[in-house]
Amino acid sequence: MAKQKTIKESFSVIGVGLHTGEKVKLTVLPAEDNHGFKFKRTDIAGTPIIPADPDLVVDTSRSTTLEKDGARVHTTEHILAALYGMEIDNALIELDGPEIPIMDGSAYPFVELINQVGIVEQNSDKDYFVITENITYEDMERQTEMLAVPQDEFRLTVMVDYNSPLLGTQHAHMYHTGEFENEICKCRTFVFLRELEVLAKNGLIKGGDLDNAIVMVDEPLPQEKLDEIADLLGKPHIKVEEAGILNNLTLHFQNEPARHKLLDIVGDLALVGKPIKGHILAARPGHKGNVDFARMIKQLIKTNAKKGPQFDLTKEPIYDINDISKMLPHRYPFLLVDKIIAIDESSIVGVKNITLNEPQFTGHFPNNPVMPGVLQVEAMAQVGGIFALNSVPDPENYMTYFMKIDGVKFKRKVIPGDTVVFQLELLTPIRRGIVHMLGKGYVNGVQCIEAELMAQIVKEKKEEKIAEEVQ
Repeated sequence: MAKQKTIKESFSVIGVGLHTGEKVKLTVLPAEDNHGFKFKRTDIAGTPIIPADPDLVVDTSRSTTLEKDGARVHTTEHILAALYGMEIDNALIELDGPEIPIMDGSAYPFVELINQVGIVEQNSDKDYFVITENITYEDMERQTEMLAVPQDEFRLTVMVDYNSPLLGTQHAHMYHTGEFENEICKCRTFVFLRELEVLAKNGLIKGGDLDNAIVMVDEPLPQEKLDEIADLLGKPHIKVEEAGILNNLTLHFQNEPARHKLLDIVGDLALVGKPIKGHILAARPGHKGNVDFARMIKQLIKTNAKKGPQFDLTKEPIYDINDISKMLPHRYPFLLVDKIIAIDESSIVGVKNITLNEPQFTGHFPNNPVMPGVLQVEAMAQVGGIFALNSVPDPENYMTYFMKIDGVKFKRKVIPGDTVVFQLELLTPIRRGIVHMLGKGYVNGVQCIEAELMAQIVKEKKEEKIAEEVQ
């Protein structure tokens, strides 16, 4: 499993907020495992903490604003995109003002600073949200459509269409987060010249400047209107004689606007609180749609947590019953594992199908068959034994012996017709053949048993070898 990450050292930057126009110092600090992303307003009494959470979003007008207990943080998307895009899981983001500094309008300045201080792996595994079924979203008013489909990496595909002869329809994609640094993070925010008056009159873009946004001119305006907009923004008067980019910037990519929209999605989906494995396709996205989609995913995470883990019982087993019989000395009626469907360096998943033909149901109980709890523990232990024996080259020459059973809990009865999936994870590294694991059993995603198991694998002498020694 991939490990969680944070930054090695803190870094700071000073800039102005795009919409508030206020000067602010931002400091990003390392954070412990499972901390996630949180903002801290150091300029407010009590230094309140605002978690990066889609349920705390209170405004999506041209940026994403979070609020908790009256404390707000504006324009969170670029710093969150930088952290998420660099595969960082945990960070505390301190600021002494209401808005994240806009810098050059992209995530690149933050990515540069992350690279300067470095990234460090932590002890805990990444807790992915894996998309297993299609998730759809549509906002008819904004013509925004979003779709998430299963994929083994975080992938994004974006289409933008602004009905503008200058911009037209653009597409952008990111096949995996490894492309974020070189393909996405430098892409700057953009605005149409015709939008500036409305934005200014609504109290936005007070910190807007030709150095922190791409201003696109698709409809040249009368000089008096240009002068009026400049006065609203407190900027010098300028002349615009033809369509194009107002500040004569060289675009990093021909489709930089579409790539910036993709960057915004990365930042807004960071609010989910988990790295995502799935392919997300977005048509005409905006902050409102991004946040709504993040809320949908968060709700799915809550729903799935109630269901418990889901296992694919249709895939080809790692070990079938014939393989298991070669590893374990148990035989009918005490061989209680049918197949192993997953195994790695620290965990194993095994399956036991419960049938009425098993002898224990003759007396436990004839009119109400229930699998005895001790046999559930034994089945779980056999799965753990397979994990231990998998670590030696000649498992047929080893025996597994219990040393301790602790914290056993039975949460629901197991009956014929059930399929019990046992998931065991190492609690400590294997030393001297001693295996210490936490096991849980599930029926249809509902937990039925939990126990802490300790066993030892011991190499047994074969009879012929013993006979030689006796002679």
